[in-house]
Amino acid sequence: MVNASIAIQVLPGVESEEQIVAIVDEVIAYIEGTGLSYYVGPFETTIEGEFEELMEIVKECQYIAVKAGCPSVMSYVKINFKPEGGVLTIDQKVAKHHK
Repeated sequence: MVNASIAIQVLPGVESEEQIVAIVDEVIAYIEGTGLSYYVGPFETTIEGEFEELMEIVKECQYIAVKAGCPSVMSYVKINFKPEGGVLTIDQKVAKHHK
């Protein structure tokens, strides 16, 4: 059931832009591997699914960044949660702007 959507911005605590991009790419690859619907934007990635699963993904994103060589990581997370379902989907929010 889709009862939540999250937007996560992972900010690796590394020096170079190349390192930042490589670590963020690993986090996005992990998100892609979950099989959930997601959308990569210029500042954050949005994922939709079941609340508990999304919270596990948020947690794992931190570990992915550290495993990729990040000594510290900050993340900003936005959560839209409706226990009974019915959150607006990614497509409902952005499709009209991407024609």
